[in-house]
Amino acid sequence: MNRDRATLTEQAPPKSVPRRSEPRRNAIAEWTVTIVLLLFGTTTLVQAFVIPTGSMEDTLLIGDHLLVDKLAYAPMGSLSRRVLPYNDVRRGDIIVFRYPVDIRQTFVKRIIGIPGDRIRIVNRQVYRNGERLYEPYTFYRDAERTDPYRDNFPSAPVYQVSGRAREMLERNVENDEVVVPPDNYFAMGDNRDSSLDSRYWGFVPRENIIGKPLIIYWSYEASTEALAGPTISVDHFFDLVQHFFTKTRWRRTFMLVHGHVG
Repeated sequence: MNRDRATLTEQAPPKSVPRRSEPRRNAIAEWTVTIVLLLFGTTTLVQAFVIPTGSMEDTLLIGDHLLVDKLAYAPMGSLSRRVLPYNDVRRGDIIVFRYPVDIRQTFVKRIIGIPGDRIRIVNRQVYRNGERLYEPYTFYRDAERTDPYRDNFPSAPVYQVSGRAREMLERNVENDEVVVPPDNYFAMGDNRDSSLDSRYWGFVPRENIIGKPLIIYWSYEASTEALAGPTISVDHFFDLVQHFFTKTRWRRTFMLVHGHVG
């Protein structure tokens, strides 16, 4: 036993050689890999997103914090679709996308029409390809007030709208129906009386779609003003500190977000 101890002692490095550099390098490497994986995950796989408006009520509420699956849909081209389990964008899917009018903004809406579909709204009821849609998810905040363009689309003369909506009405209306062109989608909010959607700014280009919501990981009762800015406001921060437990919608925590096939 003494001989073994002597051998081990002789093979050990001299005390003058520092031993802390290797663990320190290992720790730095581990943290670097962790940060890279987190950045990769949040930019390539999933993305956090907060609902700032009530356009998707009651499916999604102001203050719902979502994780968005960025790998849900196949990018353009057929090769990637064969390699990875992508899906096509389907009717009824809830999507997150870059607002076509200003791609710096991110919107969330429901797919109503895919390429080739013919869309028409009569007395707030949506008709697709001549059939009335069954839409149990819709919400009408302003049910008593009527709007000719909003509730009977596309009904307004072209001169009453502008921008991409006017272009849509000029180029894509046949027999009082909007025909969705290739590589584009018609999207609407579930809160039909208070939604800035394809009726007002046209189609969603395929390349603008980021992904689809997976889960509500946290829901907090807040106002649009508190969530509209790029950073958290001072008032919202103190509101969180004071009311985190009472204003958190605990029943919505980890709630899955589903589309509707119909």
